[in-house]
Amino acid sequence: MTSALPGFLTGLGLIVAIGAQNAFVLRQGLRREHVVPVVLVCAISDALLVVAGVAGLGRLLEVAPWFEPAARWAAVTFLLAYATLAARRALRPQGAGLEPSGGSATTPLPEGSTRAVVVMTAASRSRVVATTVALTWLNPHVYVDTVLLLGSVASTHGDDRWWFAVGAVAASIVWFTALGLGARSLGGVLRGPAAWRAIDATVALMMLAVAAMLVRGA
Repeated sequence: MTSALPGFLTGLGLIVAIGAQNAFVLRQGLRREHVVPVVLVCAISDALLVVAGVAGLGRLLEVAPWFEPAARWAAVTFLLAYATLAARRALRPQGAGLEPSGGSATTPLPEGSTRAVVVMTAASRSRVVATTVALTWLNPHVYVDTVLLLGSVASTHGDDRWWFAVGAVAASIVWFTALGLGARSLGGVLRGPAAWRAIDATVALMMLAVAAMLVRGA
C-alpha cells in the first residue's frame, strides 16, 4: 500500500498538465456532451498502458537485475526535468488559459474588435469516442509517460510495483472524472491563466516529491 501513494502522485503529476487530451475532455465537460464515454475511454486506456508498462518492465527485471538501479536514476532525472519544465510554465506561462471550443461559446477578440459568437452543433457519440481514442492512442507522449516512465518508476518498488500501478490508475480515474464531470463548475476558473499556473506549480512540487522518494529508496 505504501507504493500506491507514489503511484498516485506520479500518475497525477503526469496527466494534469494541459494537453490535447485534457483539453478535449474539459471541453466535452463544458458542453455536457458524451462526458461519461469520454472519461471511460481515457481512464481505461491509461489503465491498459500502465499495466503494459509495469508487466513488460517487470519481466525485464527477472532477466536483467541491473535494470532496476538504472531505471531508478533515469526516472529521477526525468522527474527533475519534468518538474523544471512545469515550474518554468508556472513562472512564465505561454498561453492565456483554456477556452472551450464547443457549445455556445463566445470567442474573445482583441480590444476594439467586434465580439463574435460561434455556435457549434453537437457531435455524435461515435465521433466523440473516436476522437478521444485518437487523441489518446496516437499521442506519442502517452507511451513515454505511461509505458516507459511509470513502468520504470514502478520497477523500483519491486514486488509492490503492482500497488504503484493501482495508484497510477486511480489517479487517471480521479483526474478524468473530475475534469469531465466537474467542468461546468470549474470551467470559468480553468479558462484563466492563473489556474493553470497553479496547476503547473503543483505538478512541479509533486514531481520533486516523487524524485526525492526514489533517491531515499536508492
